[in-house]
Amino acid sequence: MINTGALIIVVVYLIGMLGVGWYTNKYMIKNSTDYMLAGRSLGAIMVACSLSANNIGGGSTVGLAGKAFGNWGMSAVWYVLAAAIGIIPMAFFAPKLRKVLAFTIPEVVGRRFGKSAHLITAVLNIVSLFCLTASQVLASGVIISVLVGMNINLAILLAGVITIIYTAMGGLLADAFTDLFQWIIIFFGLLICLPFIISGAGGWEAVISKVPPAKMSFTGIGFATVLSLIFQYFITFMSGPEMVSRIFSAKDEKEGRKATIMSAIFMGLFAFIPAIIGIVAFATVPEVKANVALATVVFKFSPSLIAGLVCAAIIASTMSSADSNMLCASTIFTKDIYQKYINPKVEDKTLITMTRVGNVVIGIGAMCIALFQLNIITLNIFAFMLRAAGPFAAFVLALTWKQATKSAGLVSIICGSVAGIYWQILKEPYGILAIVFGTAIGLLSFVITVLIEKNFPGRTAPQLEELNS
Repeated sequence: MINTGALIIVVVYLIGMLGVGWYTNKYMIKNSTDYMLAGRSLGAIMVACSLSANNIGGGSTVGLAGKAFGNWGMSAVWYVLAAAIGIIPMAFFAPKLRKVLAFTIPEVVGRRFGKSAHLITAVLNIVSLFCLTASQVLASGVIISVLVGMNINLAILLAGVITIIYTAMGGLLADAFTDLFQWIIIFFGLLICLPFIISGAGGWEAVISKVPPAKMSFTGIGFATVLSLIFQYFITFMSGPEMVSRIFSAKDEKEGRKATIMSAIFMGLFAFIPAIIGIVAFATVPEVKANVALATVVFKFSPSLIAGLVCAAIIASTMSSADSNMLCASTIFTKDIYQKYINPKVEDKTLITMTRVGNVVIGIGAMCIALFQLNIITLNIFAFMLRAAGPFAAFVLALTWKQATKSAGLVSIICGSVAGIYWQILKEPYGILAIVFGTAIGLLSFVITVLIEKNFPGRTAPQLEELNS
């Protein structure tokens, strides 16, 4: 049954997002750098909120509450707290990322390790981002369906169309502005809901009395799982075009570093809110399914206006991941394939047009795949592995290892990608994630190649500082 009040607020909110896309398109986008990287003009707050909003989607709100409601209990906080820790090392890389004045990850890899490494990284990134766009459009549709009560296919189409329109119109500027609003509303909306929810449940003491003590443990999932989550987040953040593009868009190196630390703080504080809501749901409505635990208690105990805003923000935060993946995929195609290999003299206006068309094509394709309702987790795991297992070593060490040699990047990309795919086909034996196994093989092959090649003169890869554009 459709929740009319929530639906009205969601529709108004989505119309507002379209308005942001229209405004940035009409008044703020003057060239392709504005469209693809917000003119490299974003301050620390904007970048931090965008980084946070890109990671905090349906999985970190509805999903986290569901995990707390289920087997994880309060240790579900680590689902997001690990991300907060995993993003901290990016503060070291942020100034280096901003300094190279690149548009994309493949561009950085290509500058140091040549055309083959560049092209393979570009293709891996595009395929991965396309899969992630499909999974996020599907996730957005599922959440709209659950929270509002709409038919799942109609919800997928609504989420896909809205995301395509405002992303195609406003580019990263629209993305960044909507991320800012989404983060403020999702953080403070759920925070404001919390006292109402706890009070409606009879107070915190009443909640605790109905929950097994083991469920309140912060270490219930185990130390190994926590470490695995932190490591996995670091790999996916450092190899994630949608995350790295935010650092590229910062107005200077200092703002990029500040934004990373701020994002870690934002996510660390947020982690506890949906976990507590999940615990309250377990204590008050233990009969519901985990995926509706958050929505159930929010609508049960919160004022309708606040509940509707939270509903809209959760939906929009999931869509913020879809728009980022979509925009990054189209940017990589335009900059790293079309301009690099097909038409190097392309005019700037044409670059904007092509990127917009790319957004539409990728968005429609992703929406069609989403309608098949494939397993979201499987699709995400494959996509994250594909973009990280091979390119991670080449990208990170391109930034940090001046003695890296010309073949190291290409060798690591091939070895890491093949190893990651192979390990996933084997269904991740010994509990080792494919993304971790592939990344480890990529790093190892990179180091071995450098040690071999350093004995031959002239094999050191060009320095990024020499090739800034």
